[in-house]
Amino acid sequence: MLGRNDLITGPTDTLKRARKLRSEMSLPETILWCELRKRPGGFKYRRQHPAGRYVLDFYCAAAKLAIEVDGRSHDGLVAAKAGAARSHFLRSQGVATLRVPVSAVLGSLEDAVLRIIQICEQRVAKLAERRGHEALHVPLHHPSDGPPPHVGEDL
Repeated sequence: MLGRNDLITGPTDTLKRARKLRSEMSLPETILWCELRKRPGGFKYRRQHPAGRYVLDFYCAAAKLAIEVDGRSHDGLVAAKAGAARSHFLRSQGVATLRVPVSAVLGSLEDAVLRIIQICEQRVAKLAERRGHEALHVPLHHPSDGPPPHVGEDL
C-alpha cells in the first residue's frame, strides 16, 4: 500500500508498533542507524518503518529498498515462513529487501554501509530506467474520429 510520494506505509496499529520499536532497537540496528542517519550516498533512510502489517528495520524510499538486519531472531522454520510472506508482500509493492547479517554490521560497518549505498544506487538507476521506458511507451494522442482530412479535402 503506497501512500503519498510512493512511500509505503501501514495501518494505525503498525504505526504505533513502529514507534515503540524505535526505542527498542537492537545493538546492531542502533549501530547501523548511527551511520544511515548521516544519509550516506545522499540517500535518506527511515528506521523501524511501517509497511503494511510489517515493520521494516530500515527503508530507503528513493530506492524502494527495505534493509533488514538479520540476527538469531531470523533463524528457524517459523521465521523463514514469516520472512517469505513479508518478502512477497514487499515485492508486490515494488520494494526489494536487502538482508544485512549482524556479523557484517559488527565486523565491518563501513563495508556494510558501502554495500547498502551500492544497492540503493543500482535500484534508483533501475527505477529511473523503468520510468523512462514507460514514458517511451505512452501512445501519441489521436482524435477518436481519425486523422485530419488531407489538404483540399473538405468534410
